[in-house]
Amino acid sequence: MAETLTTAFGKQIKEALSKTKVSTVITEDNVYQEGDPDILPCLDEMVEYLSLPGSRLFGQENLEELLAKAESGKSCLLLVEHYSNLDLSIVSYFARKAGGRGKNISDSIIAIAGMKLNEDNPVVAAFASAYTRIVIYPSRSLQGLDMDDEKNKAELSRSNAINRAAMKALIRHKYKGRLVLVFPSGTRYRAWEPETKKGIREIDSYVRSFDYMCCVALNGEILHVQKTDMMNDIVTKDIVTVTAGPVMECEAFREKARASASDDEDNKQAVADAIMNELEKMHIAAEEERKKLIEKQRTSPNP
Repeated sequence: MAETLTTAFGKQIKEALSKTKVSTVITEDNVYQEGDPDILPCLDEMVEYLSLPGSRLFGQENLEELLAKAESGKSCLLLVEHYSNLDLSIVSYFARKAGGRGKNISDSIIAIAGMKLNEDNPVVAAFASAYTRIVIYPSRSLQGLDMDDEKNKAELSRSNAINRAAMKALIRHKYKGRLVLVFPSGTRYRAWEPETKKGIREIDSYVRSFDYMCCVALNGEILHVQKTDMMNDIVTKDIVTVTAGPVMECEAFREKARASASDDEDNKQAVADAIMNELEKMHIAAEEERKKLIEKQRTSPNP
């Protein structure tokens, strides 16, 4: 029988809930949330348990170069593929495990996170609180609502207030030696919804306002998204790889993407598409190398 987050990690869930101090209601006053070091070991245990030998970070030198630029006062982005709610945990864990400046890289990360992680489930909120985040109100959460309805008008006002506060927090922290991690798809990839693989046009605003960026591909599946509650996601063991691409100038990347867009194409979407294309190329190349590692381990004699 398949194991889920709930059935596989009862100990970690209980511990995180007993220690967390995270607010499960987001307001304009608490959009910046510092990571809780008391919760981090719970997530590390989960990733370590599910990751098979051979799992690791590739391209650490690129992340160290990006961190050096951040420490020199430049604003720096990490643009990461998004497959599950353990993606941030995977990046953080394998950066620290890599040695060198890996811990500095992990400690410098500020993730842009949707408020759903705080408000939908107390366990998910507790786990998310392990990492430093700026919480936003995703625009897609308002799509399809009747704005003539008073309740929806109030929610729109709330979303505007939260996102204004989030932008101010981002401006305060982006030049302080931090790496701002954003998932350009805006949501986890779900195979039954192919559009979740598409980049959101809002990512163009980040690229426009930052100096440097790295794309990060994630390969291997240790947490499989289900159509039900997040805590019912299926867990499996796998070889996991994190691949950081070269440091790129945001302005140059953006100009190239916009220049390649057709006359009738949305320029912002062209930038988002270019990012997702880069991530897809990296993912395919990394998967080829991961398969070689799997085959090598399969055919190697047991010690």
